Amino acid sequence: MNRASTEFLSVFKTTTRARWDVVTPLALLGLSMFGVGFIYSAQFSTHGNAWALQLLWLAAGAVIYLAVSLVDYRFWLSMAHWFYLACLVPLLAVLIPGIGDTQFGAQRWIDLGIFKLQPSEPAKIAVLLITASILIWSEIGTVEQSFKVLGKLALAVGLPLVLILLQPDLKSAIVLPPMVFSMLYVSKLPSRFFAAALGAFVVLLGVVAFDSYRYMAFMETHHYSYINDKGKYEKHTWVPLHDYQRNRIVSFIAPDKIDPMGIGWNQRQSLISVGSGGLTGTGWTEGTQAQLGYLPRAVAHNDFIFSVIAEEKGFLGSLTVLGLFGLVLFNGIRIAGLSRDRFGTLLAIGVTVLFTVHVFVNIAMTIGLVPITGIPLPFISYGGSFVLSCCMLQGLVQSVYRFRKDFIS
Repeated sequence: MNRASTEFLSVFKTTTRARWDVVTPLALLGLSMFGVGFIYSAQFSTHGNAWALQLLWLAAGAVIYLAVSLVDYRFWLSMAHWFYLACLVPLLAVLIPGIGDTQFGAQRWIDLGIFKLQPSEPAKIAVLLITASILIWSEIGTVEQSFKVLGKLALAVGLPLVLILLQPDLKSAIVLPPMVFSMLYVSKLPSRFFAAALGAFVVLLGVVAFDSYRYMAFMETHHYSYINDKGKYEKHTWVPLHDYQRNRIVSFIAPDKIDPMGIGWNQRQSLISVGSGGLTGTGWTEGTQAQLGYLPRAVAHNDFIFSVIAEEKGFLGSLTVLGLFGLVLFNGIRIAGLSRDRFGTLLAIGVTVLFTVHVFVNIAMTIGLVPITGIPLPFISYGGSFVLSCCMLQGLVQSVYRFRKDFIS
């Protein structure tokens, strides 16, 4: 074996002074089994095979998880910029007609033959790594230094964020800011910047609320249909939202204004599913909402998989899923605290907050606490690119745990 090959393989370390963390892998295994079982149940009446495909994705993801876990996480510090640039290529390519595959009015996938790549998924990992890299290599202390760091992050995070919004893929875009802000917080950025960020968030909410009010007034004044006349308002506003996204907001704040068989139907049926589960549920494959198609079959096995679980396994089954997620998230925070260098802490915190947003928004969406966004539930919702990115992200956290003692402070 030549020297180059030896140096490449040296990043894979099968032994280390730290033991393997078994809590997170066991919890992820439990969540994955829940996912496969209830994807099967959601498609039971139509004899769908998404559950079998999910098993294949999980098997591939397990390989990725193991490989990333065996690599010292500091290897990614040197590769962060290259990985970031590599992930920008598909984000740009997906916007090119003929390359990007359009589904449901959005151009978010690249058909590679054996599977469809969703570029926004590896982009999440790229944003995590580039944010951690910038924070590690930059000095944060004075106001001037802090502004320089924020300027770099605005460019590095803003570019993929804009490309994701152009697809449009709002659900993937909204999970990135909380992850970045959590990493800024543990980097001890001055509190005034977080106060300013909170103020900017409040202003943004106000802009969206005012735009939604103007949208409803516009549609009613011109006697347009929210369902059939989507797109007519977009040229009358500078707010970069599509009318179908505005419909989701309107269906949440004023469901009576939207056709109940349209955008608000999914959430109404989801609420019925969750409410009918009771304490122990109706039984596996016995949920009427999914089996009879009231909970649309196009979303029952992915975005609204938690509704299927809640109906068929009730409060106890839902609590079990939440408990498994709780183990993953709290263990991620614990590993961040155990890390002996900033890079490891930033990676573990960033991944944990990213997963927290996914879990909270998905479940809140199914029980009517937030508007429908289409954010999937990690390791439970069906999806190839999503499963693989989740496995790599958790592999990074496992690597932080395994190699934390190799760092000499």
